[in-house]
This record gives sequence, C-alpha cells and structure tokens, in this order.
Amino acid sequence: MVFYFKARPEAGDYTIFMGLDKYENEELIKYGFPEDIWFHVDKMSSAHVYVRLQKGQTIDDISEGVLEDCAQLVKANSIQGNKVNNIDVVYTPWSNLKKTASMDVGQVGFHNSKMVRTVKVEKRINEIVNRLNRTKVERKPDLKAEREAVGAAERAERKQHLREKKRREEMERLEKERQLELRSYKGLMVSENMTSNKQIAATSKSLQELEEDFM
Repeated sequence: MVFYFKARPEAGDYTIFMGLDKYENEELIKYGFPEDIWFHVDKMSSAHVYVRLQKGQTIDDISEGVLEDCAQLVKANSIQGNKVNNIDVVYTPWSNLKKTASMDVGQVGFHNSKMVRTVKVEKRINEIVNRLNRTKVERKPDLKAEREAVGAAERAERKQHLREKKRREEMERLEKERQLELRSYKGLMVSENMTSNKQIAATSKSLQELEEDFM
C-alpha cells in the first residue's frame, strides 16, 4: 500500500507519497523516478517520504512550502521523531539512493553524501499535518509497471526527436546543395563571363576577309 498526499495548492501541483511499511519502501526505492526526492528523519526510524517534482526540475527547485510539507509529514510518521523537537530531516534525489545486497529490506544508503541535504524541524505543526492527511489517498499501485510504462514512453519520445533531427538535417543538406547549384548557375550567367555580339563583331573577321583567306 502506498499513501498519496497533495502538497499545499499554492505551491503547485505536487504529489507527496510514502510506503505503508519497509516492503513498500523497498519497491519505491527500486522503481523510483528521476523527478523523485526522498525524505527521512536523520538518525531515527521513520517513513520514507517522496515528492515527485515536475519534469526537468531538480532538488534546487523545491519551494519552501513543499519542503515544509515533506519535512512535517516525515516527522509525523516517525515514532521517535514525532515525540521530540528540533530534529533533522535529510533529503536527496532518488537517483542518489544506494541499495546493496547486504542491506536489510527498506534500508538504503547514498552514492554521494554531498548530494544529501538537511532541514531542521523545530516542532510538529498540526495544521500542516492535518491538511496533508485530509488529502490522503491509499492505493496499491504496480510500481514496476508504472516505471516501465514511463520508460517506454520516454524511449518513444527520444526516437521521435531523433527522427525529427535527422529529417531537419536532411532538409538542411538539400537546401545547401540547392544554394550551391544556384550560385554555380549564377556564376555562369554573370556579364564578365559572357561574350557580347559587339565583342564578337570586334574580334571576328568579316565575310569578305574570310573569303580572301581561301583565295
């Protein structure tokens, strides 16, 4: 089971989600999206919370409002973290999550610790947590199928862009060839390369002179 929440409307159309338990967390780790940002209470057990950014956005594009929503939600879903103030919440792009065979189910590390950020949460803000819980929807998605469908769509889009690029390059090549042919034709027609009737008359022998040559 995966729980889905809607971030504050004024921040934009953002979906926040988390797994029911460590097994769903394992699936979310395995079949995440490049646009997903992962949140967890630092040094304490907590839910794995994600926010899915818009395509093309990065961790630098997270607004203060969305960041606060995610931090409050992950604190509220930590048994220990929900009871204390001044906790740290860490967050990082899904692509930075590291999973090895030796790790327990739901356990995760990082490829690059420099890509992990920290936000301080002084206390639980019930107004935020309650607002998020009012938007909660429970679903049992096929995360693998969703990821594969998006991957197939992305591959098809890349192929279409490649076909369009090749078509543009071919059109540009043909246009260059046409322009070269046009310039070559114009070069043949310029006046300095043409012999006028007056020039022919000035350099040619008269009919009488030609006749005399044969006599």
